[in-house]
Amino acid sequence: MKYHYKDLGLVNTKEMFAKANKEGYAVPAFNFNNMEQLQGIIEACVEEGSPVILQVSTGARKYIGKEMLPWLAKAATAYVEASGSDIPVALHLDHGPNYAEAKDCIEYGFSSVMYDGSHHPYDENVAEAKQVADFAHEHDVTVEAELGVLAGIEDDVVAAEHVYTQPDEVEDFVSKTGVDSLAIAIGTSHGAHKFKPGDDPKLRLDILAEIEKRIPGFPIVLHGSSAVPHQFVEMINQYGGQIADAIGIPDSELRKAAKSAVAKINVDTDGRLAFTAGIREVFAKKPGEFDPRKYVGPAKDYMKEYYKDKIRNVFGSNGAYKAGAARK
Repeated sequence: MKYHYKDLGLVNTKEMFAKANKEGYAVPAFNFNNMEQLQGIIEACVEEGSPVILQVSTGARKYIGKEMLPWLAKAATAYVEASGSDIPVALHLDHGPNYAEAKDCIEYGFSSVMYDGSHHPYDENVAEAKQVADFAHEHDVTVEAELGVLAGIEDDVVAAEHVYTQPDEVEDFVSKTGVDSLAIAIGTSHGAHKFKPGDDPKLRLDILAEIEKRIPGFPIVLHGSSAVPHQFVEMINQYGGQIADAIGIPDSELRKAAKSAVAKINVDTDGRLAFTAGIREVFAKKPGEFDPRKYVGPAKDYMKEYYKDKIRNVFGSNGAYKAGAARK
């Protein structure tokens, strides 16, 4: 093993989720692709006193570089400590495609991994999820798996149709695989173009309630939960972008889920939109600017402030831990 996550100051998600379920909030799981996005996420969570799961897809890990990524995670936990905060930080593989990728991530310092076999036949999903869980647990790493299929596109995850999670499968799946949390499909969707204008997106909270009855106290995860904030779509288009009208998951629906057994909610698209809006605004208003700090800095700030609001008003995770002072 090249790195162990504890040496990087990271934690797994076990205690995070137990506290979240007990206290009625959800842990934010924010995806990042570069240093500035990571800064925006960790600064927001430190200032709000919120636990955080730093997520990377296989594509993001390849982009950052697997040798460099552990040190970015170490930098994030060092920032938390220097800020006087005690928020726990996990590093999580999002939508791991197979056992080999999950194993490699664990050996490079990830404290949590997801195996996504939702597109496979049920028995194949069970078998490989168990294989991942067995190896991960040898190293005290937590594992997330998925039942059901979310429609939409995000990185390498592509699905044309939505398949709701079947409550009568969850007990069998959890008992056979030994995974630590379960991503379910109850109406969320990947990508920016989740729903069309005029739609009224609703989560199948009835399915969630039934799943809670089948596996009481077990941590549930929602993927594809970005709200697609209209203000950032408008900014992007105002400053030369071309993002078609789209609607995400209403914050009110997510807050209902966060108060239940949902211990983790994933957000990626919202951060991308906020970041892109910030960059486009600088390029439009200051076309002569070529110092990257002058355009990725404002982009980071838009993302940070949006996530601070999301932590307070959707996840409800603010104040769960000691907040740290904002550092310049």
